[in-house]
Parts: sequence; C-alpha cells; structure tokens
Amino acid sequence: MGMVIIILLTAMFVLFILPQKASAHCDTLDGPTAADGMKALDTGNINYVLKWIMPEYEQELRETFEKSIKVRKLSQDAKELADRYFLENLVRLHRAGEGAPFEGLKPHGTPIDEKVAAADRSIEAGNLSPLEGLISEEEMPELKERFEKVMATKGFDVNDVQAGRRYIEAYVSFFKFAEGESHEEKNVHGMAHGHHR
Repeated sequence: MGMVIIILLTAMFVLFILPQKASAHCDTLDGPTAADGMKALDTGNINYVLKWIMPEYEQELRETFEKSIKVRKLSQDAKELADRYFLENLVRLHRAGEGAPFEGLKPHGTPIDEKVAAADRSIEAGNLSPLEGLISEEEMPELKERFEKVMATKGFDVNDVQAGRRYIEAYVSFFKFAEGESHEEKNVHGMAHGHHR
C-alpha cells in the first residue's frame, strides 16, 4: 500500500509540478492572445481581442470586458484580479472556438515548442528563416504559401474585426502546419481546431 502511494505521488509530481513543454501558447500569459487582451484592457478597446473568438462568444466576452474595465479601476489588487478574470475568459472562449479544452492560463515563462517559437519569430522578421532546418524541404512550399497569407492579412485595422479574423485564420493555418499538422481536422471561422494561439 505504501509503495502505491509513493508511485501515485511521483506520478503527480511529474504531471503537475515539473515544467511541461507546451506545444502551444495561446493559453499562456506570454502568448499573443493574452498580449492582445492586455492591449484591450489598457486601451479600453475590445476590438483588440474579438478576432481571437467566434462571433457566438462575442456577447459573453463583451460582458466580461465591461465588468473587468469597471473593477480594475478600484485598486491595484482589483486591477490584477480583473485582468486575470478577463484573460482567463478570453483564452477559455478562444479555446472553445477551436474545440479545445481550457486548462487554465499558464504563467509567464511557460516553455513552448521550438517550432512555435520559430514561427513567431518568422512573422516578426517577415521571412521564414527562423523555421529553416525545423521543417522538411518537401513541406516548405506549403509553409511558404501559408506564411504569405499571414503576411498579406497582417496589416489590418484593429477596429475591422472581420479583417482581424481573416488574419487569425491565416495565422492559425500557418502555425498548425509549422507545428506538423499537415491537415486541418475541422475549420472554425477559419480557425483550425486545437491550435495553440
């Protein structure tokens, strides 16, 4: 009986305490979804985040946003709680739109897959050089095509939510392929299910 308890405790330690390498980072405080969430809160403009969610979740997110904006003005502690509340709900609704489970908002510094990090750097740099050597030569033409769609839709006006959603559609497609998913199982407002962002 004592050995069973030790094995169970060891398994819990491995699963929950040791840092886990995340292949995705839409559910981390370092990810672009949370970054856009903070822009929305700091500017009072929810349009920074509407692109990340399905239209059917928009009303719920708007209500959460309005409450958070009101509460965050009360004190520093209230601001921290309101911000966390909004970000948690934003990421939860984003994940719901992807058909993916939400397991909580992960802290700053959560490790991410090297292909995801390289894909982020590619978008920042405007070229695919960060992904060279991580993607096979056979996959590069398809990756390049998806990357070009991202770059073509990137410069949208923050208040044009439809343009923002077209960008996220291209963005998710690019990241899914970069991560090694060569097919999209399901398409949700253009977003492939289960993507990390």
